[in-house]
Amino acid sequence: MKSEDLYPKATKELADKRSALAPEIMEAWATFSKTVFKEGALPEKTKQLIAVAVAHVTQCPYCIRSHTKTALRKGASREEIMEAIWVAAEMRSGAATAHSAIALDEME
Repeated sequence: MKSEDLYPKATKELADKRSALAPEIMEAWATFSKTVFKEGALPEKTKQLIAVAVAHVTQCPYCIRSHTKTALRKGASREEIMEAIWVAAEMRSGAATAHSAIALDEME
């Protein structure tokens, strides 16, 4: 099954509907997003690599596409993007391993 079968295509029409239903919140979110991703203590490329990794952990297909495209535009290489994804995978599996302590404790 393709992701298009599960998730609607991100379109301007959908974005406009979302904004029309909660314009103040959408404007605040857009301002927050722009502020977070602008150059600061971390370069924009690094922020996009972080976003790619987090998008894989949160499993947001829209975020994966958007931040991968932006990371490439900000100068990230394919290798850097893939390494960021592997860091996310390790962190996700590490959390599952660490949380096994809860199950082990409960089994006592």
